Amino acid sequence: MVEPRAFWLDENFDREHGVDGRGRYEAEVLGRLDEFADTWGDIAPVAFAVTAWRLACELSPGYVRWHRRIVSATCTRNRWDGGLTCSVTVISQWPAELTWTRQWQRDRGWRDWPQMFGQYTTPTEQDVTRSPHLRAMLQVETPVPLGDLPPAPDGPDASVVPAARRAVTVLVRELNELLAPMIGQLEAGVPADS
Repeated sequence: MVEPRAFWLDENFDREHGVDGRGRYEAEVLGRLDEFADTWGDIAPVAFAVTAWRLACELSPGYVRWHRRIVSATCTRNRWDGGLTCSVTVISQWPAELTWTRQWQRDRGWRDWPQMFGQYTTPTEQDVTRSPHLRAMLQVETPVPLGDLPPAPDGPDASVVPAARRAVTVLVRELNELLAPMIGQLEAGVPADS
């Protein structure tokens, strides 16, 4: 089974739709330098990486893209130890306990995640008037190693954009390593070999 990518950077779209010779993400970082202000010179790279990730995900479409099963992905500084924690919500099939028998459904026509052109969607208000929906999601919360993250720049200088790109690249790599096998298993739709 080939594992799908959980996350990737959309470099082509970013470059093609940039302005003034800058990619969209570069322009976003430069236009929102004030949001990095609390991170300048920080001994830990966490706050800088969190801000870089947020800006990359807030672009529409995002500079960071993710698999159709991923609903959201946020990175935060862990208040307990100052580390980097990522929270990712992933669309899942119903748990095995609910698929073993349909007796619990009581002929009410329960529906799973609606899909349109292969993309998971939220049921419309009209859909919900016709039948109940049960949309299963997994909540992944994981620490991310800090070793490869770039240091926070000392101030708003020429190093900010390359450091932001590097931080986002490292986070994409780490999250792919962690979540791609899970996404692949969910896409296969069969229990793993024991």
